[in-house]
Amino acid sequence: MDLYMMNCELLATCSALGYLEGDVYHKEPDCLESVKDLIRYLRYEDETRDVRQQLGAAQILQNDLLPLIAQYPQDKLLFDAVVRLMVNLTQPALLCFGKVPHDPGSRHCFLQVVSYLQAYKEAFASEKVFGVLSEKLYDLLQLDWEQRQEEDNLLVERILLLVRNVLHIPADPEEEKSVDDDASTHDRVLWAMHVSGMDDLLKFLASSSAEQQWALHVLEIVSLMFRDQDPEQLVATGQARLAKEQAADVRDLELLRQRELAERKSRVFQRGSRHSRFGGSYVVQGLKSIGDRDLVFHKGLHNLKDHSHDLGKEPRRVPKRRQPAREAEPCRRSALNVRLFLREFCGDFLESCYNPLMHLVKDQLLREKSQQHDETYYLWAMAFFMAFNRGRHFRPELVSETVSVRAFHFIEQNLTAYYEAMLLDKKEATSWARRMHLALKAYRELLTTVQEMDRSPDEAVRDSSRIIKNNIFYLMEYRELFLALFRKFEESRQPRSFLRDLVETTHLFLKMLEAFCRGRNNLVVQSKRVRRKKQPRAGRPAPPAQPRAPQELEELWPSLAEQLGACAQGAEPLPEDVVPFDAASETPVEEQRAEAMVRIQDSLLGHQAPAALTLLRSAREVWPEQDVFGSPQAALEEEIQLLRQILFAPLPRQAAPEVEEPGEEEEEEEEVEEELASVQVSEKEFNFLDYLKRFASASVVKAYVLLLRGYRQNSAHTNHCVAKMLHRIAYDLKMEALLFQLSVFCIFNRLLSDPSATAYKELVTFAKYVLGKFFALAATNKKVYVELLFWKSTATVREMTEGYGSLQEGEDSGARRAPKWTLQEEEELRELYLKYKGVEGADVIGSILAHLRAPSRTRKQVIKQLVRLGLAESVKDFPRERKGTRLVLWTEEQELELQRLFEEFQGAEDILGNIMKHLTAKRSKARVVEKLLSLGLVAERKELYKKRKRKPGLPGMSEDRSPWGAAGREDPAEEEEEESDSEEEEAWEEGGAGNRAMEGPREQGTENQAAPEQDVQGLARHLRQGGLAGSLLWLQNCLNRAAEDREEDGTTQPVPLVPLLEENEDAMENQGFQKLLRKVGVRAPANEQESFWRIPAKLSPEQLRRLAASVAQEEPEGEEGSPGGPDASPEQRAQALQTLRLARRKRGAPALPEEETPGPEQPPVSPGSDLQRVRTVQSQLGPKRSRVIHSDDDEDPEIQAEAPAQPDPTSDREGTWPPRRRKRLRIEEEEED
Repeated sequence: MDLYMMNCELLATCSALGYLEGDVYHKEPDCLESVKDLIRYLRYEDETRDVRQQLGAAQILQNDLLPLIAQYPQDKLLFDAVVRLMVNLTQPALLCFGKVPHDPGSRHCFLQVVSYLQAYKEAFASEKVFGVLSEKLYDLLQLDWEQRQEEDNLLVERILLLVRNVLHIPADPEEEKSVDDDASTHDRVLWAMHVSGMDDLLKFLASSSAEQQWALHVLEIVSLMFRDQDPEQLVATGQARLAKEQAADVRDLELLRQRELAERKSRVFQRGSRHSRFGGSYVVQGLKSIGDRDLVFHKGLHNLKDHSHDLGKEPRRVPKRRQPAREAEPCRRSALNVRLFLREFCGDFLESCYNPLMHLVKDQLLREKSQQHDETYYLWAMAFFMAFNRGRHFRPELVSETVSVRAFHFIEQNLTAYYEAMLLDKKEATSWARRMHLALKAYRELLTTVQEMDRSPDEAVRDSSRIIKNNIFYLMEYRELFLALFRKFEESRQPRSFLRDLVETTHLFLKMLEAFCRGRNNLVVQSKRVRRKKQPRAGRPAPPAQPRAPQELEELWPSLAEQLGACAQGAEPLPEDVVPFDAASETPVEEQRAEAMVRIQDSLLGHQAPAALTLLRSAREVWPEQDVFGSPQAALEEEIQLLRQILFAPLPRQAAPEVEEPGEEEEEEEEVEEELASVQVSEKEFNFLDYLKRFASASVVKAYVLLLRGYRQNSAHTNHCVAKMLHRIAYDLKMEALLFQLSVFCIFNRLLSDPSATAYKELVTFAKYVLGKFFALAATNKKVYVELLFWKSTATVREMTEGYGSLQEGEDSGARRAPKWTLQEEEELRELYLKYKGVEGADVIGSILAHLRAPSRTRKQVIKQLVRLGLAESVKDFPRERKGTRLVLWTEEQELELQRLFEEFQGAEDILGNIMKHLTAKRSKARVVEKLLSLGLVAERKELYKKRKRKPGLPGMSEDRSPWGAAGREDPAEEEEEESDSEEEEAWEEGGAGNRAMEGPREQGTENQAAPEQDVQGLARHLRQGGLAGSLLWLQNCLNRAAEDREEDGTTQPVPLVPLLEENEDAMENQGFQKLLRKVGVRAPANEQESFWRIPAKLSPEQLRRLAASVAQEEPEGEEGSPGGPDASPEQRAQALQTLRLARRKRGAPALPEEETPGPEQPPVSPGSDLQRVRTVQSQLGPKRSRVIHSDDDEDPEIQAEAPAQPDPTSDREGTWPPRRRKRLRIEEEEED
């Protein structure tokens, strides 16, 4: 970017900073304001970072900012502002852009910013600049914490961030083109830090207890200082070469020499390339060409070994997402003086800083006081400094902070978290794999340190190592870690270096575990077993139980009646250990009511009448509501009659789940079912060979073969680790057949024909052993050549070596297996499949199962047989239909049917249940509810919830125990009923199944209308007693006016209830009045935008008039608080009676005179109601009758006259008089003959 393209304001600001004359920089008077302006410009730059690019092109940092801090370090404000600006300019490009851009334009800007950063790093390689920063930092650290201001702490942090940013800038290998032992830009920056004394200040910050807040900053700077260093090379710097290193170098030189001699020898035997066409043509017998004839070879015989059919073919292009992951940049060797300084720094850091700094950082990581991914610096420091300590002079006390079981646990947790994040976050999988590799290096170094502690001459150190190994070998998580990493290794995400470190770490772990087990006869370890309880699937439903014939039940009942009579006389005791519900079941107790009814019937059918009677009484105590299991005061004769009804009732029974064959394996392609897993922890005796068998799998062998493919690039130790693991599998476990794979044999062929094969004696010996086993097996099993094409499991290996079919004969021979398919069954299956596969929208497997003659076949068996017959490619062709996946659009006829059903059952207790029963097209409840909401038939889901029926007054039940205790008070149980939705609905459906089955058909409409009217009348009566008669009259008039308006206009709109009088406003805030509004159907304000209650649009004029009549239902004359009592005015009484007659005329019923109007004390009894059922049962059992009366009916009229009158409804003292308690009594009278 040229200067003349620079922004004018930005150029003027940069010019106002000052100018450089020789080595002296002269600042302008507005220098400080100009620096602040530049900071402000950087704050508002665009996504291309244009301001940053222009300042980088103008070299503001090199020509102005660095001379400013070097020339004017005493100007505190200017120094602080310049440091702030340099911290902003040197921040990483990845932090500026968020991520590496993919589009060319943004990527060009990204690379441009990186190039400017590299120029900044070149300018910072100055001893003068770091000298000024070190002096300023030293002066700030000299201040005590009492004298240090907030600005001083900010300046210390900015200096540390500036050093961090400069060290973080990546190197430019194309520009530097430096070799090992040459000073790079990074080396010169490190040397400037060393000369200026910055490294001593970092060691002081790391070791000082007063500067703990800078722990993470220091650790990050130290990790960036040693970014290009190898701890083993750093230890060997300045020391004489060991004999082991010299032998390794000699071996490498000998390897190169042998390869060179082999290539020279092959060139000698080759003929010249001149006149190649006159060398003759040859026919290679046994090698076919493209056709059926033998191959004709037109080149010299010396080229025959190099012939391949792949010559001249274009290599297959590998997609980018499947290409192998890129390796990290190799570490280079720095200049000698830099390495010596870093070696001395590492020694001092270990002596005085490592343990306290790592303790602080670990504490901040656990308390989440750090930033994201700061634990990577902790993992790097653990791996680097522990390796340096082990290579220099192993002193375990210097790294004692990170040599513990807690350190193993911390690394294992992070390793598992990185592994899971790599699987989930696919876009950032490479970054997670890099962090995962860092954690693996720390884990390997921790294991190596523990192994080194075993060789220590100090007994205490060896005991500590033994304790650590006891813990990590005992826990299952550490043993299963490597297996999980091998099974989920992906070459496209994890580089080859990760696989190399994983193989070496696994080799070390197995070596330590084998040595630990060798000296112990019985080693006990922890074992975790995951027990999965599969949820029952909706397979083929079991055939329903055949109901008993009525004649058979009639014959069974006399014997049961005799048993029950014996129980009544005490001759036969009742069992006491009968529980009506299963407390350990996943089904809630409220939903087990129907199951209890079925259990009672099963006990009766099993000739266990005493158990059935006890179960009936226990169930009555658990579920007393609705008298499903009889009333609490029921006599023995009533219980016997109820048991007879249960015996003869056709109760719905739950279908048994489909039984799976025990010998049937789960297919990998089959759908994954939801599982409920419970982990059981136990202890078991450890066997090393059994643990080693876990590594004998195709996924582990593939990873080792992948690393073996590059045996030339591997180190000798890596090749030894690969050979040792493959030797354990092939020789120790006798599973050499796992390596009978064509790609493995190709590697063996390349290895045996390698000119430098003598350098890989271990691999050559192993390859010859495996090949010998293969040809020995091929002599008896000719199919083994075909098996070369596939990776094999342990079961396949056994069949290959012991004979095909041996696995079925040896294992599970006594287990019940699925019957074999006969030729007739296969032909029938083929015909059924061809018949139903073309039916659109049908379940092919379900149709086959329905028409298959063999009834014992399951869905899985049919699918497997179809795949074996070649009629289907895989199990995926027949996915199991999940509940709710077939979303069919609603037709116009179905919508009209739904609207008709809603209008028909709108007043019912269970609106949704009745609609689901009568709906032609079966759909789920969720779909029906959504459709009702979309059609506007209901405003909210609560309107469809099942309404709980209120019980009639039981003996001894006072007014406080009723659903509504007193006017103006809200029952919390009622609120819970209103808020509950699906739980109550499911419990009602399951629990009421048996009750509905016993009761038989009812007159649904009468019952549905009676219950809501009774509730409204009872609430209105209590509100009148509380002094709200005027407000009830206002509500009645509003309902009647809304009904008349809807009849005249023909439209239905929500009508708000606007209280104009003060008494009506007070009533709208009364909880009891709000309860009545909800019962009537008036909707509360939906949100903060609404202020008034509204009469919903769904209520028809007839419903509104019926509700208004329920609200205005009068008490018997003379009762307190009623409109017809002494306190009511004649106008109110006349209006109430007129409203009542009008409502009855609309319903088509004859208007009753005032004396014959039924009050709320005696509600009409509908056929099929609970009260009617009780009377029917009592009429069958004996000549008794019972009636429910109020205590007021028996009181003396004089006492009633002396009772104080209720306050006037229009007065302001409407809540001062408490309502009277009224008792309800059940009177049983013997009828006269």
